[in-house]
Amino acid sequence: MATGQDDEVASIFSATLRASPVPILKTSQSRSTSPKPKKKIELPPAGEENADRRFDDEIIVCTPKSATNMTDKLNLIVDGTKFVVSRSLLVSKPNTMLGRMFGSALDSKVTKSNSRGDFEVARGIGTTIFKVLLEYYKCGVMTCPSHVSVTDLKEACEYFLIPFHTETVKCYDLRVLMHELSNDGARAVFDAFVESGVIPAMTKSAEGGERECHIVVLLDDDVVNWDADHPPMMGEEYVEIIRNTRMVRFLKYVENRDVAKQILKDRGLKKIRLGIEGYPTHMEKIRTRPNSDRLEVIYNYIQRPFVRMSWEKEEGKSRHVDFQCVKFKAEVPPDAEGGALLSDHEFWD
Repeated sequence: MATGQDDEVASIFSATLRASPVPILKTSQSRSTSPKPKKKIELPPAGEENADRRFDDEIIVCTPKSATNMTDKLNLIVDGTKFVVSRSLLVSKPNTMLGRMFGSALDSKVTKSNSRGDFEVARGIGTTIFKVLLEYYKCGVMTCPSHVSVTDLKEACEYFLIPFHTETVKCYDLRVLMHELSNDGARAVFDAFVESGVIPAMTKSAEGGERECHIVVLLDDDVVNWDADHPPMMGEEYVEIIRNTRMVRFLKYVENRDVAKQILKDRGLKKIRLGIEGYPTHMEKIRTRPNSDRLEVIYNYIQRPFVRMSWEKEEGKSRHVDFQCVKFKAEVPPDAEGGALLSDHEFWD
């Protein structure tokens, strides 16, 4: 009977030990102060989410399964971080900068590595943006995170010759994305307008000896009917008229005018002004001014955009004529009254 009780007590004691194990004291060997090895993060294949994953000092980018050869691996240094990337992944986009660098340029030894065999690329570009760019090589589409500036991503795409449009970039903030796309479109549109409209108008002014040009852009169907005897007093002989309905709509946006101004500035022009001003179309009435016999002509005005620029080289110099007063001494003959040389009298012209 006692034997059965002893077995029952022993089983209860064993279960208690298993439920509450005695803590094991750590020895000095388990308290090693040596730094932990740097963790390597492997990015998932195309199509898998990786938005919340952080970067460490070294990153391994997934490579195609066919890229088993170690010579296909490239070490790219971006902002102090190493990316291990497959060469075949980059060469798959031959029109990009990385595709050209590690394609024929690497074979011809134009692209060179450092002493450790690493390639330093993308100076000034952070690892977060570079990670987004690698998505283009993996799946052809980049997703811009909320904490990444669309403008910075666009500049990086321009640097790496990666196309930036709605087919390659996905962004939650559509306003910012459309703004950047509109800037690209505005540059292309105004560049064409400079060649077709601005340069011919400037040439006409330059052939007349002018060194500046004032252009007013009207709609194609705007009717201008000035009175020959009473034209508006606005110096119309110095104004060049361009009829272009599309440009009237284009220049009504402040952002487009900013882009246009920068383009004209980049092409060497000065004193650039763009805006909206009133332009007279036809005479409405004539009236006599109060207390005067002079006639006052009243015209109807419409709001239209204008472009003004100058190419004068010496615009900083004064245009006023400086008259210098020459000081001289007048001599009186000895036989004149006084009989002395009036050398102490000075005359000014």
